[in-house]
Amino acid sequence: MDGIAYETALELRSAIAGKELSAVEVVGEAIERMEALEPTLNAFVTPTPEMALEAAREADEKLARGEEPGPLHGLPISVKDLINVGGVRTTFGSRLMAENVAGADAPSVERVRAAGACVVGKTTTTEFGCKGGGGDSPLTGVTRNAWDTMKTTGGSSAGAATSVAGGVTPLALGTDGGGSIRIPASFCGVFGMKAHFGRVPVFPTSATPTLAHVAPMARTVRDSALLLGVVSGFDPRDPASVAAPVPDFLAACDAPVEGMRIAWSPTLGYASPSREVREITEGAVRAFEALGCSVELVEEVMDDPAGLWKAEFFASAGTRLKDALRDSCDLLDPAVAEVLEGALEQTIDDYYSKVFARYELRERVRRFFEGYDLLLTPTLPVAPFGAGQNVPEELPDRSIVDWVYYTYPFNLTGNPAASIPCGFTSEGLPVGLQLVTGGHRETDLLCAAAAFEAARPWAHLKPSLPV
Repeated sequence: MDGIAYETALELRSAIAGKELSAVEVVGEAIERMEALEPTLNAFVTPTPEMALEAAREADEKLARGEEPGPLHGLPISVKDLINVGGVRTTFGSRLMAENVAGADAPSVERVRAAGACVVGKTTTTEFGCKGGGGDSPLTGVTRNAWDTMKTTGGSSAGAATSVAGGVTPLALGTDGGGSIRIPASFCGVFGMKAHFGRVPVFPTSATPTLAHVAPMARTVRDSALLLGVVSGFDPRDPASVAAPVPDFLAACDAPVEGMRIAWSPTLGYASPSREVREITEGAVRAFEALGCSVELVEEVMDDPAGLWKAEFFASAGTRLKDALRDSCDLLDPAVAEVLEGALEQTIDDYYSKVFARYELRERVRRFFEGYDLLLTPTLPVAPFGAGQNVPEELPDRSIVDWVYYTYPFNLTGNPAASIPCGFTSEGLPVGLQLVTGGHRETDLLCAAAAFEAARPWAHLKPSLPV
């Protein structure tokens, strides 16, 4: 029995605030489902049931005293194990950090807890967030896809995506430095988005500080908008965080979509999607035409910036981990160690030539969005492949991240980007459509995503799981 497992966050918040359900009941069911599914999914590295139930009791007591409920009042939520929860391990999916206990909450965690959310646990990640495939780490092993446990969740927000798909929590906090929220969102059939770079503050400083985003994940667009509104806003610990007022992301979900100018690019100019992925995503694009948008096919958007992304991401992470690479390389994921060591071999001239090329890419994309409100692409070129496998068989010449093609360009540019469920393969595996907007235009993204969800809903679809 699913019980309330697949109720939306907004529905559960309303039921708790109206005293139809207690926060303790809702959080208790989430904990029970987490424990029941853990042998199947392996989505959590550190469950925190006592912390969650204590927060739920406090939420119920506040209501009993007549206090106003917060925006996430009594809602269970998970936090990816790259984000600090005070007093709880942050392992980064690494045996090197297995006993690392965070001294304080990250800004995003501070905000969700202040808004009334109850953290049920830390979810699994690939080691230091460095892989887009596999969904595994040396510390936690393989995390499995709720739709087919023989398939990968994608990375690096592996546990977040499969636990949301499995109905454990309606909300999850993940991260995205090259697609790490959008990749598993696509493979697990949920909605995940990164806002514009800096919209959500990041602290402690990420190992990839010019690329990293803290990002919401949920089964519905509006639930993600709710969570994004809570975690957004300037924080002095992250001077790159956006100091402007936080837009009303929930209200944006009700804005009209008619007349939106959309570019559809199945390849961006260099990618190679599978036939089935291309057919499914093209069918989804036609839904936007039916909603009154103008859609134009744009084959060439950019040259492949994989080299720019790898130079930045892996050099940053490799510099942070250079002592471990020298002294404890045997404890690292071999695939991660290989790419980090390679990135550290580049010269300063090689590195900075790519830095300046990145700025040129950013300007090109800015100009692109002078002519369009929205860019649509497949989120990924392939359907979910084997669990624990780093790279799909169809793309053997690509690395542990650059096989994703479509996601990493928009970490280089900082644009808002999301993956929205848009269909299933003949084997019943989810496929995602990526939505990208111009700088700081998250409201356009949420407007379009919510209209698509209303036209082609998916949240009622559930994987078959042994609960």
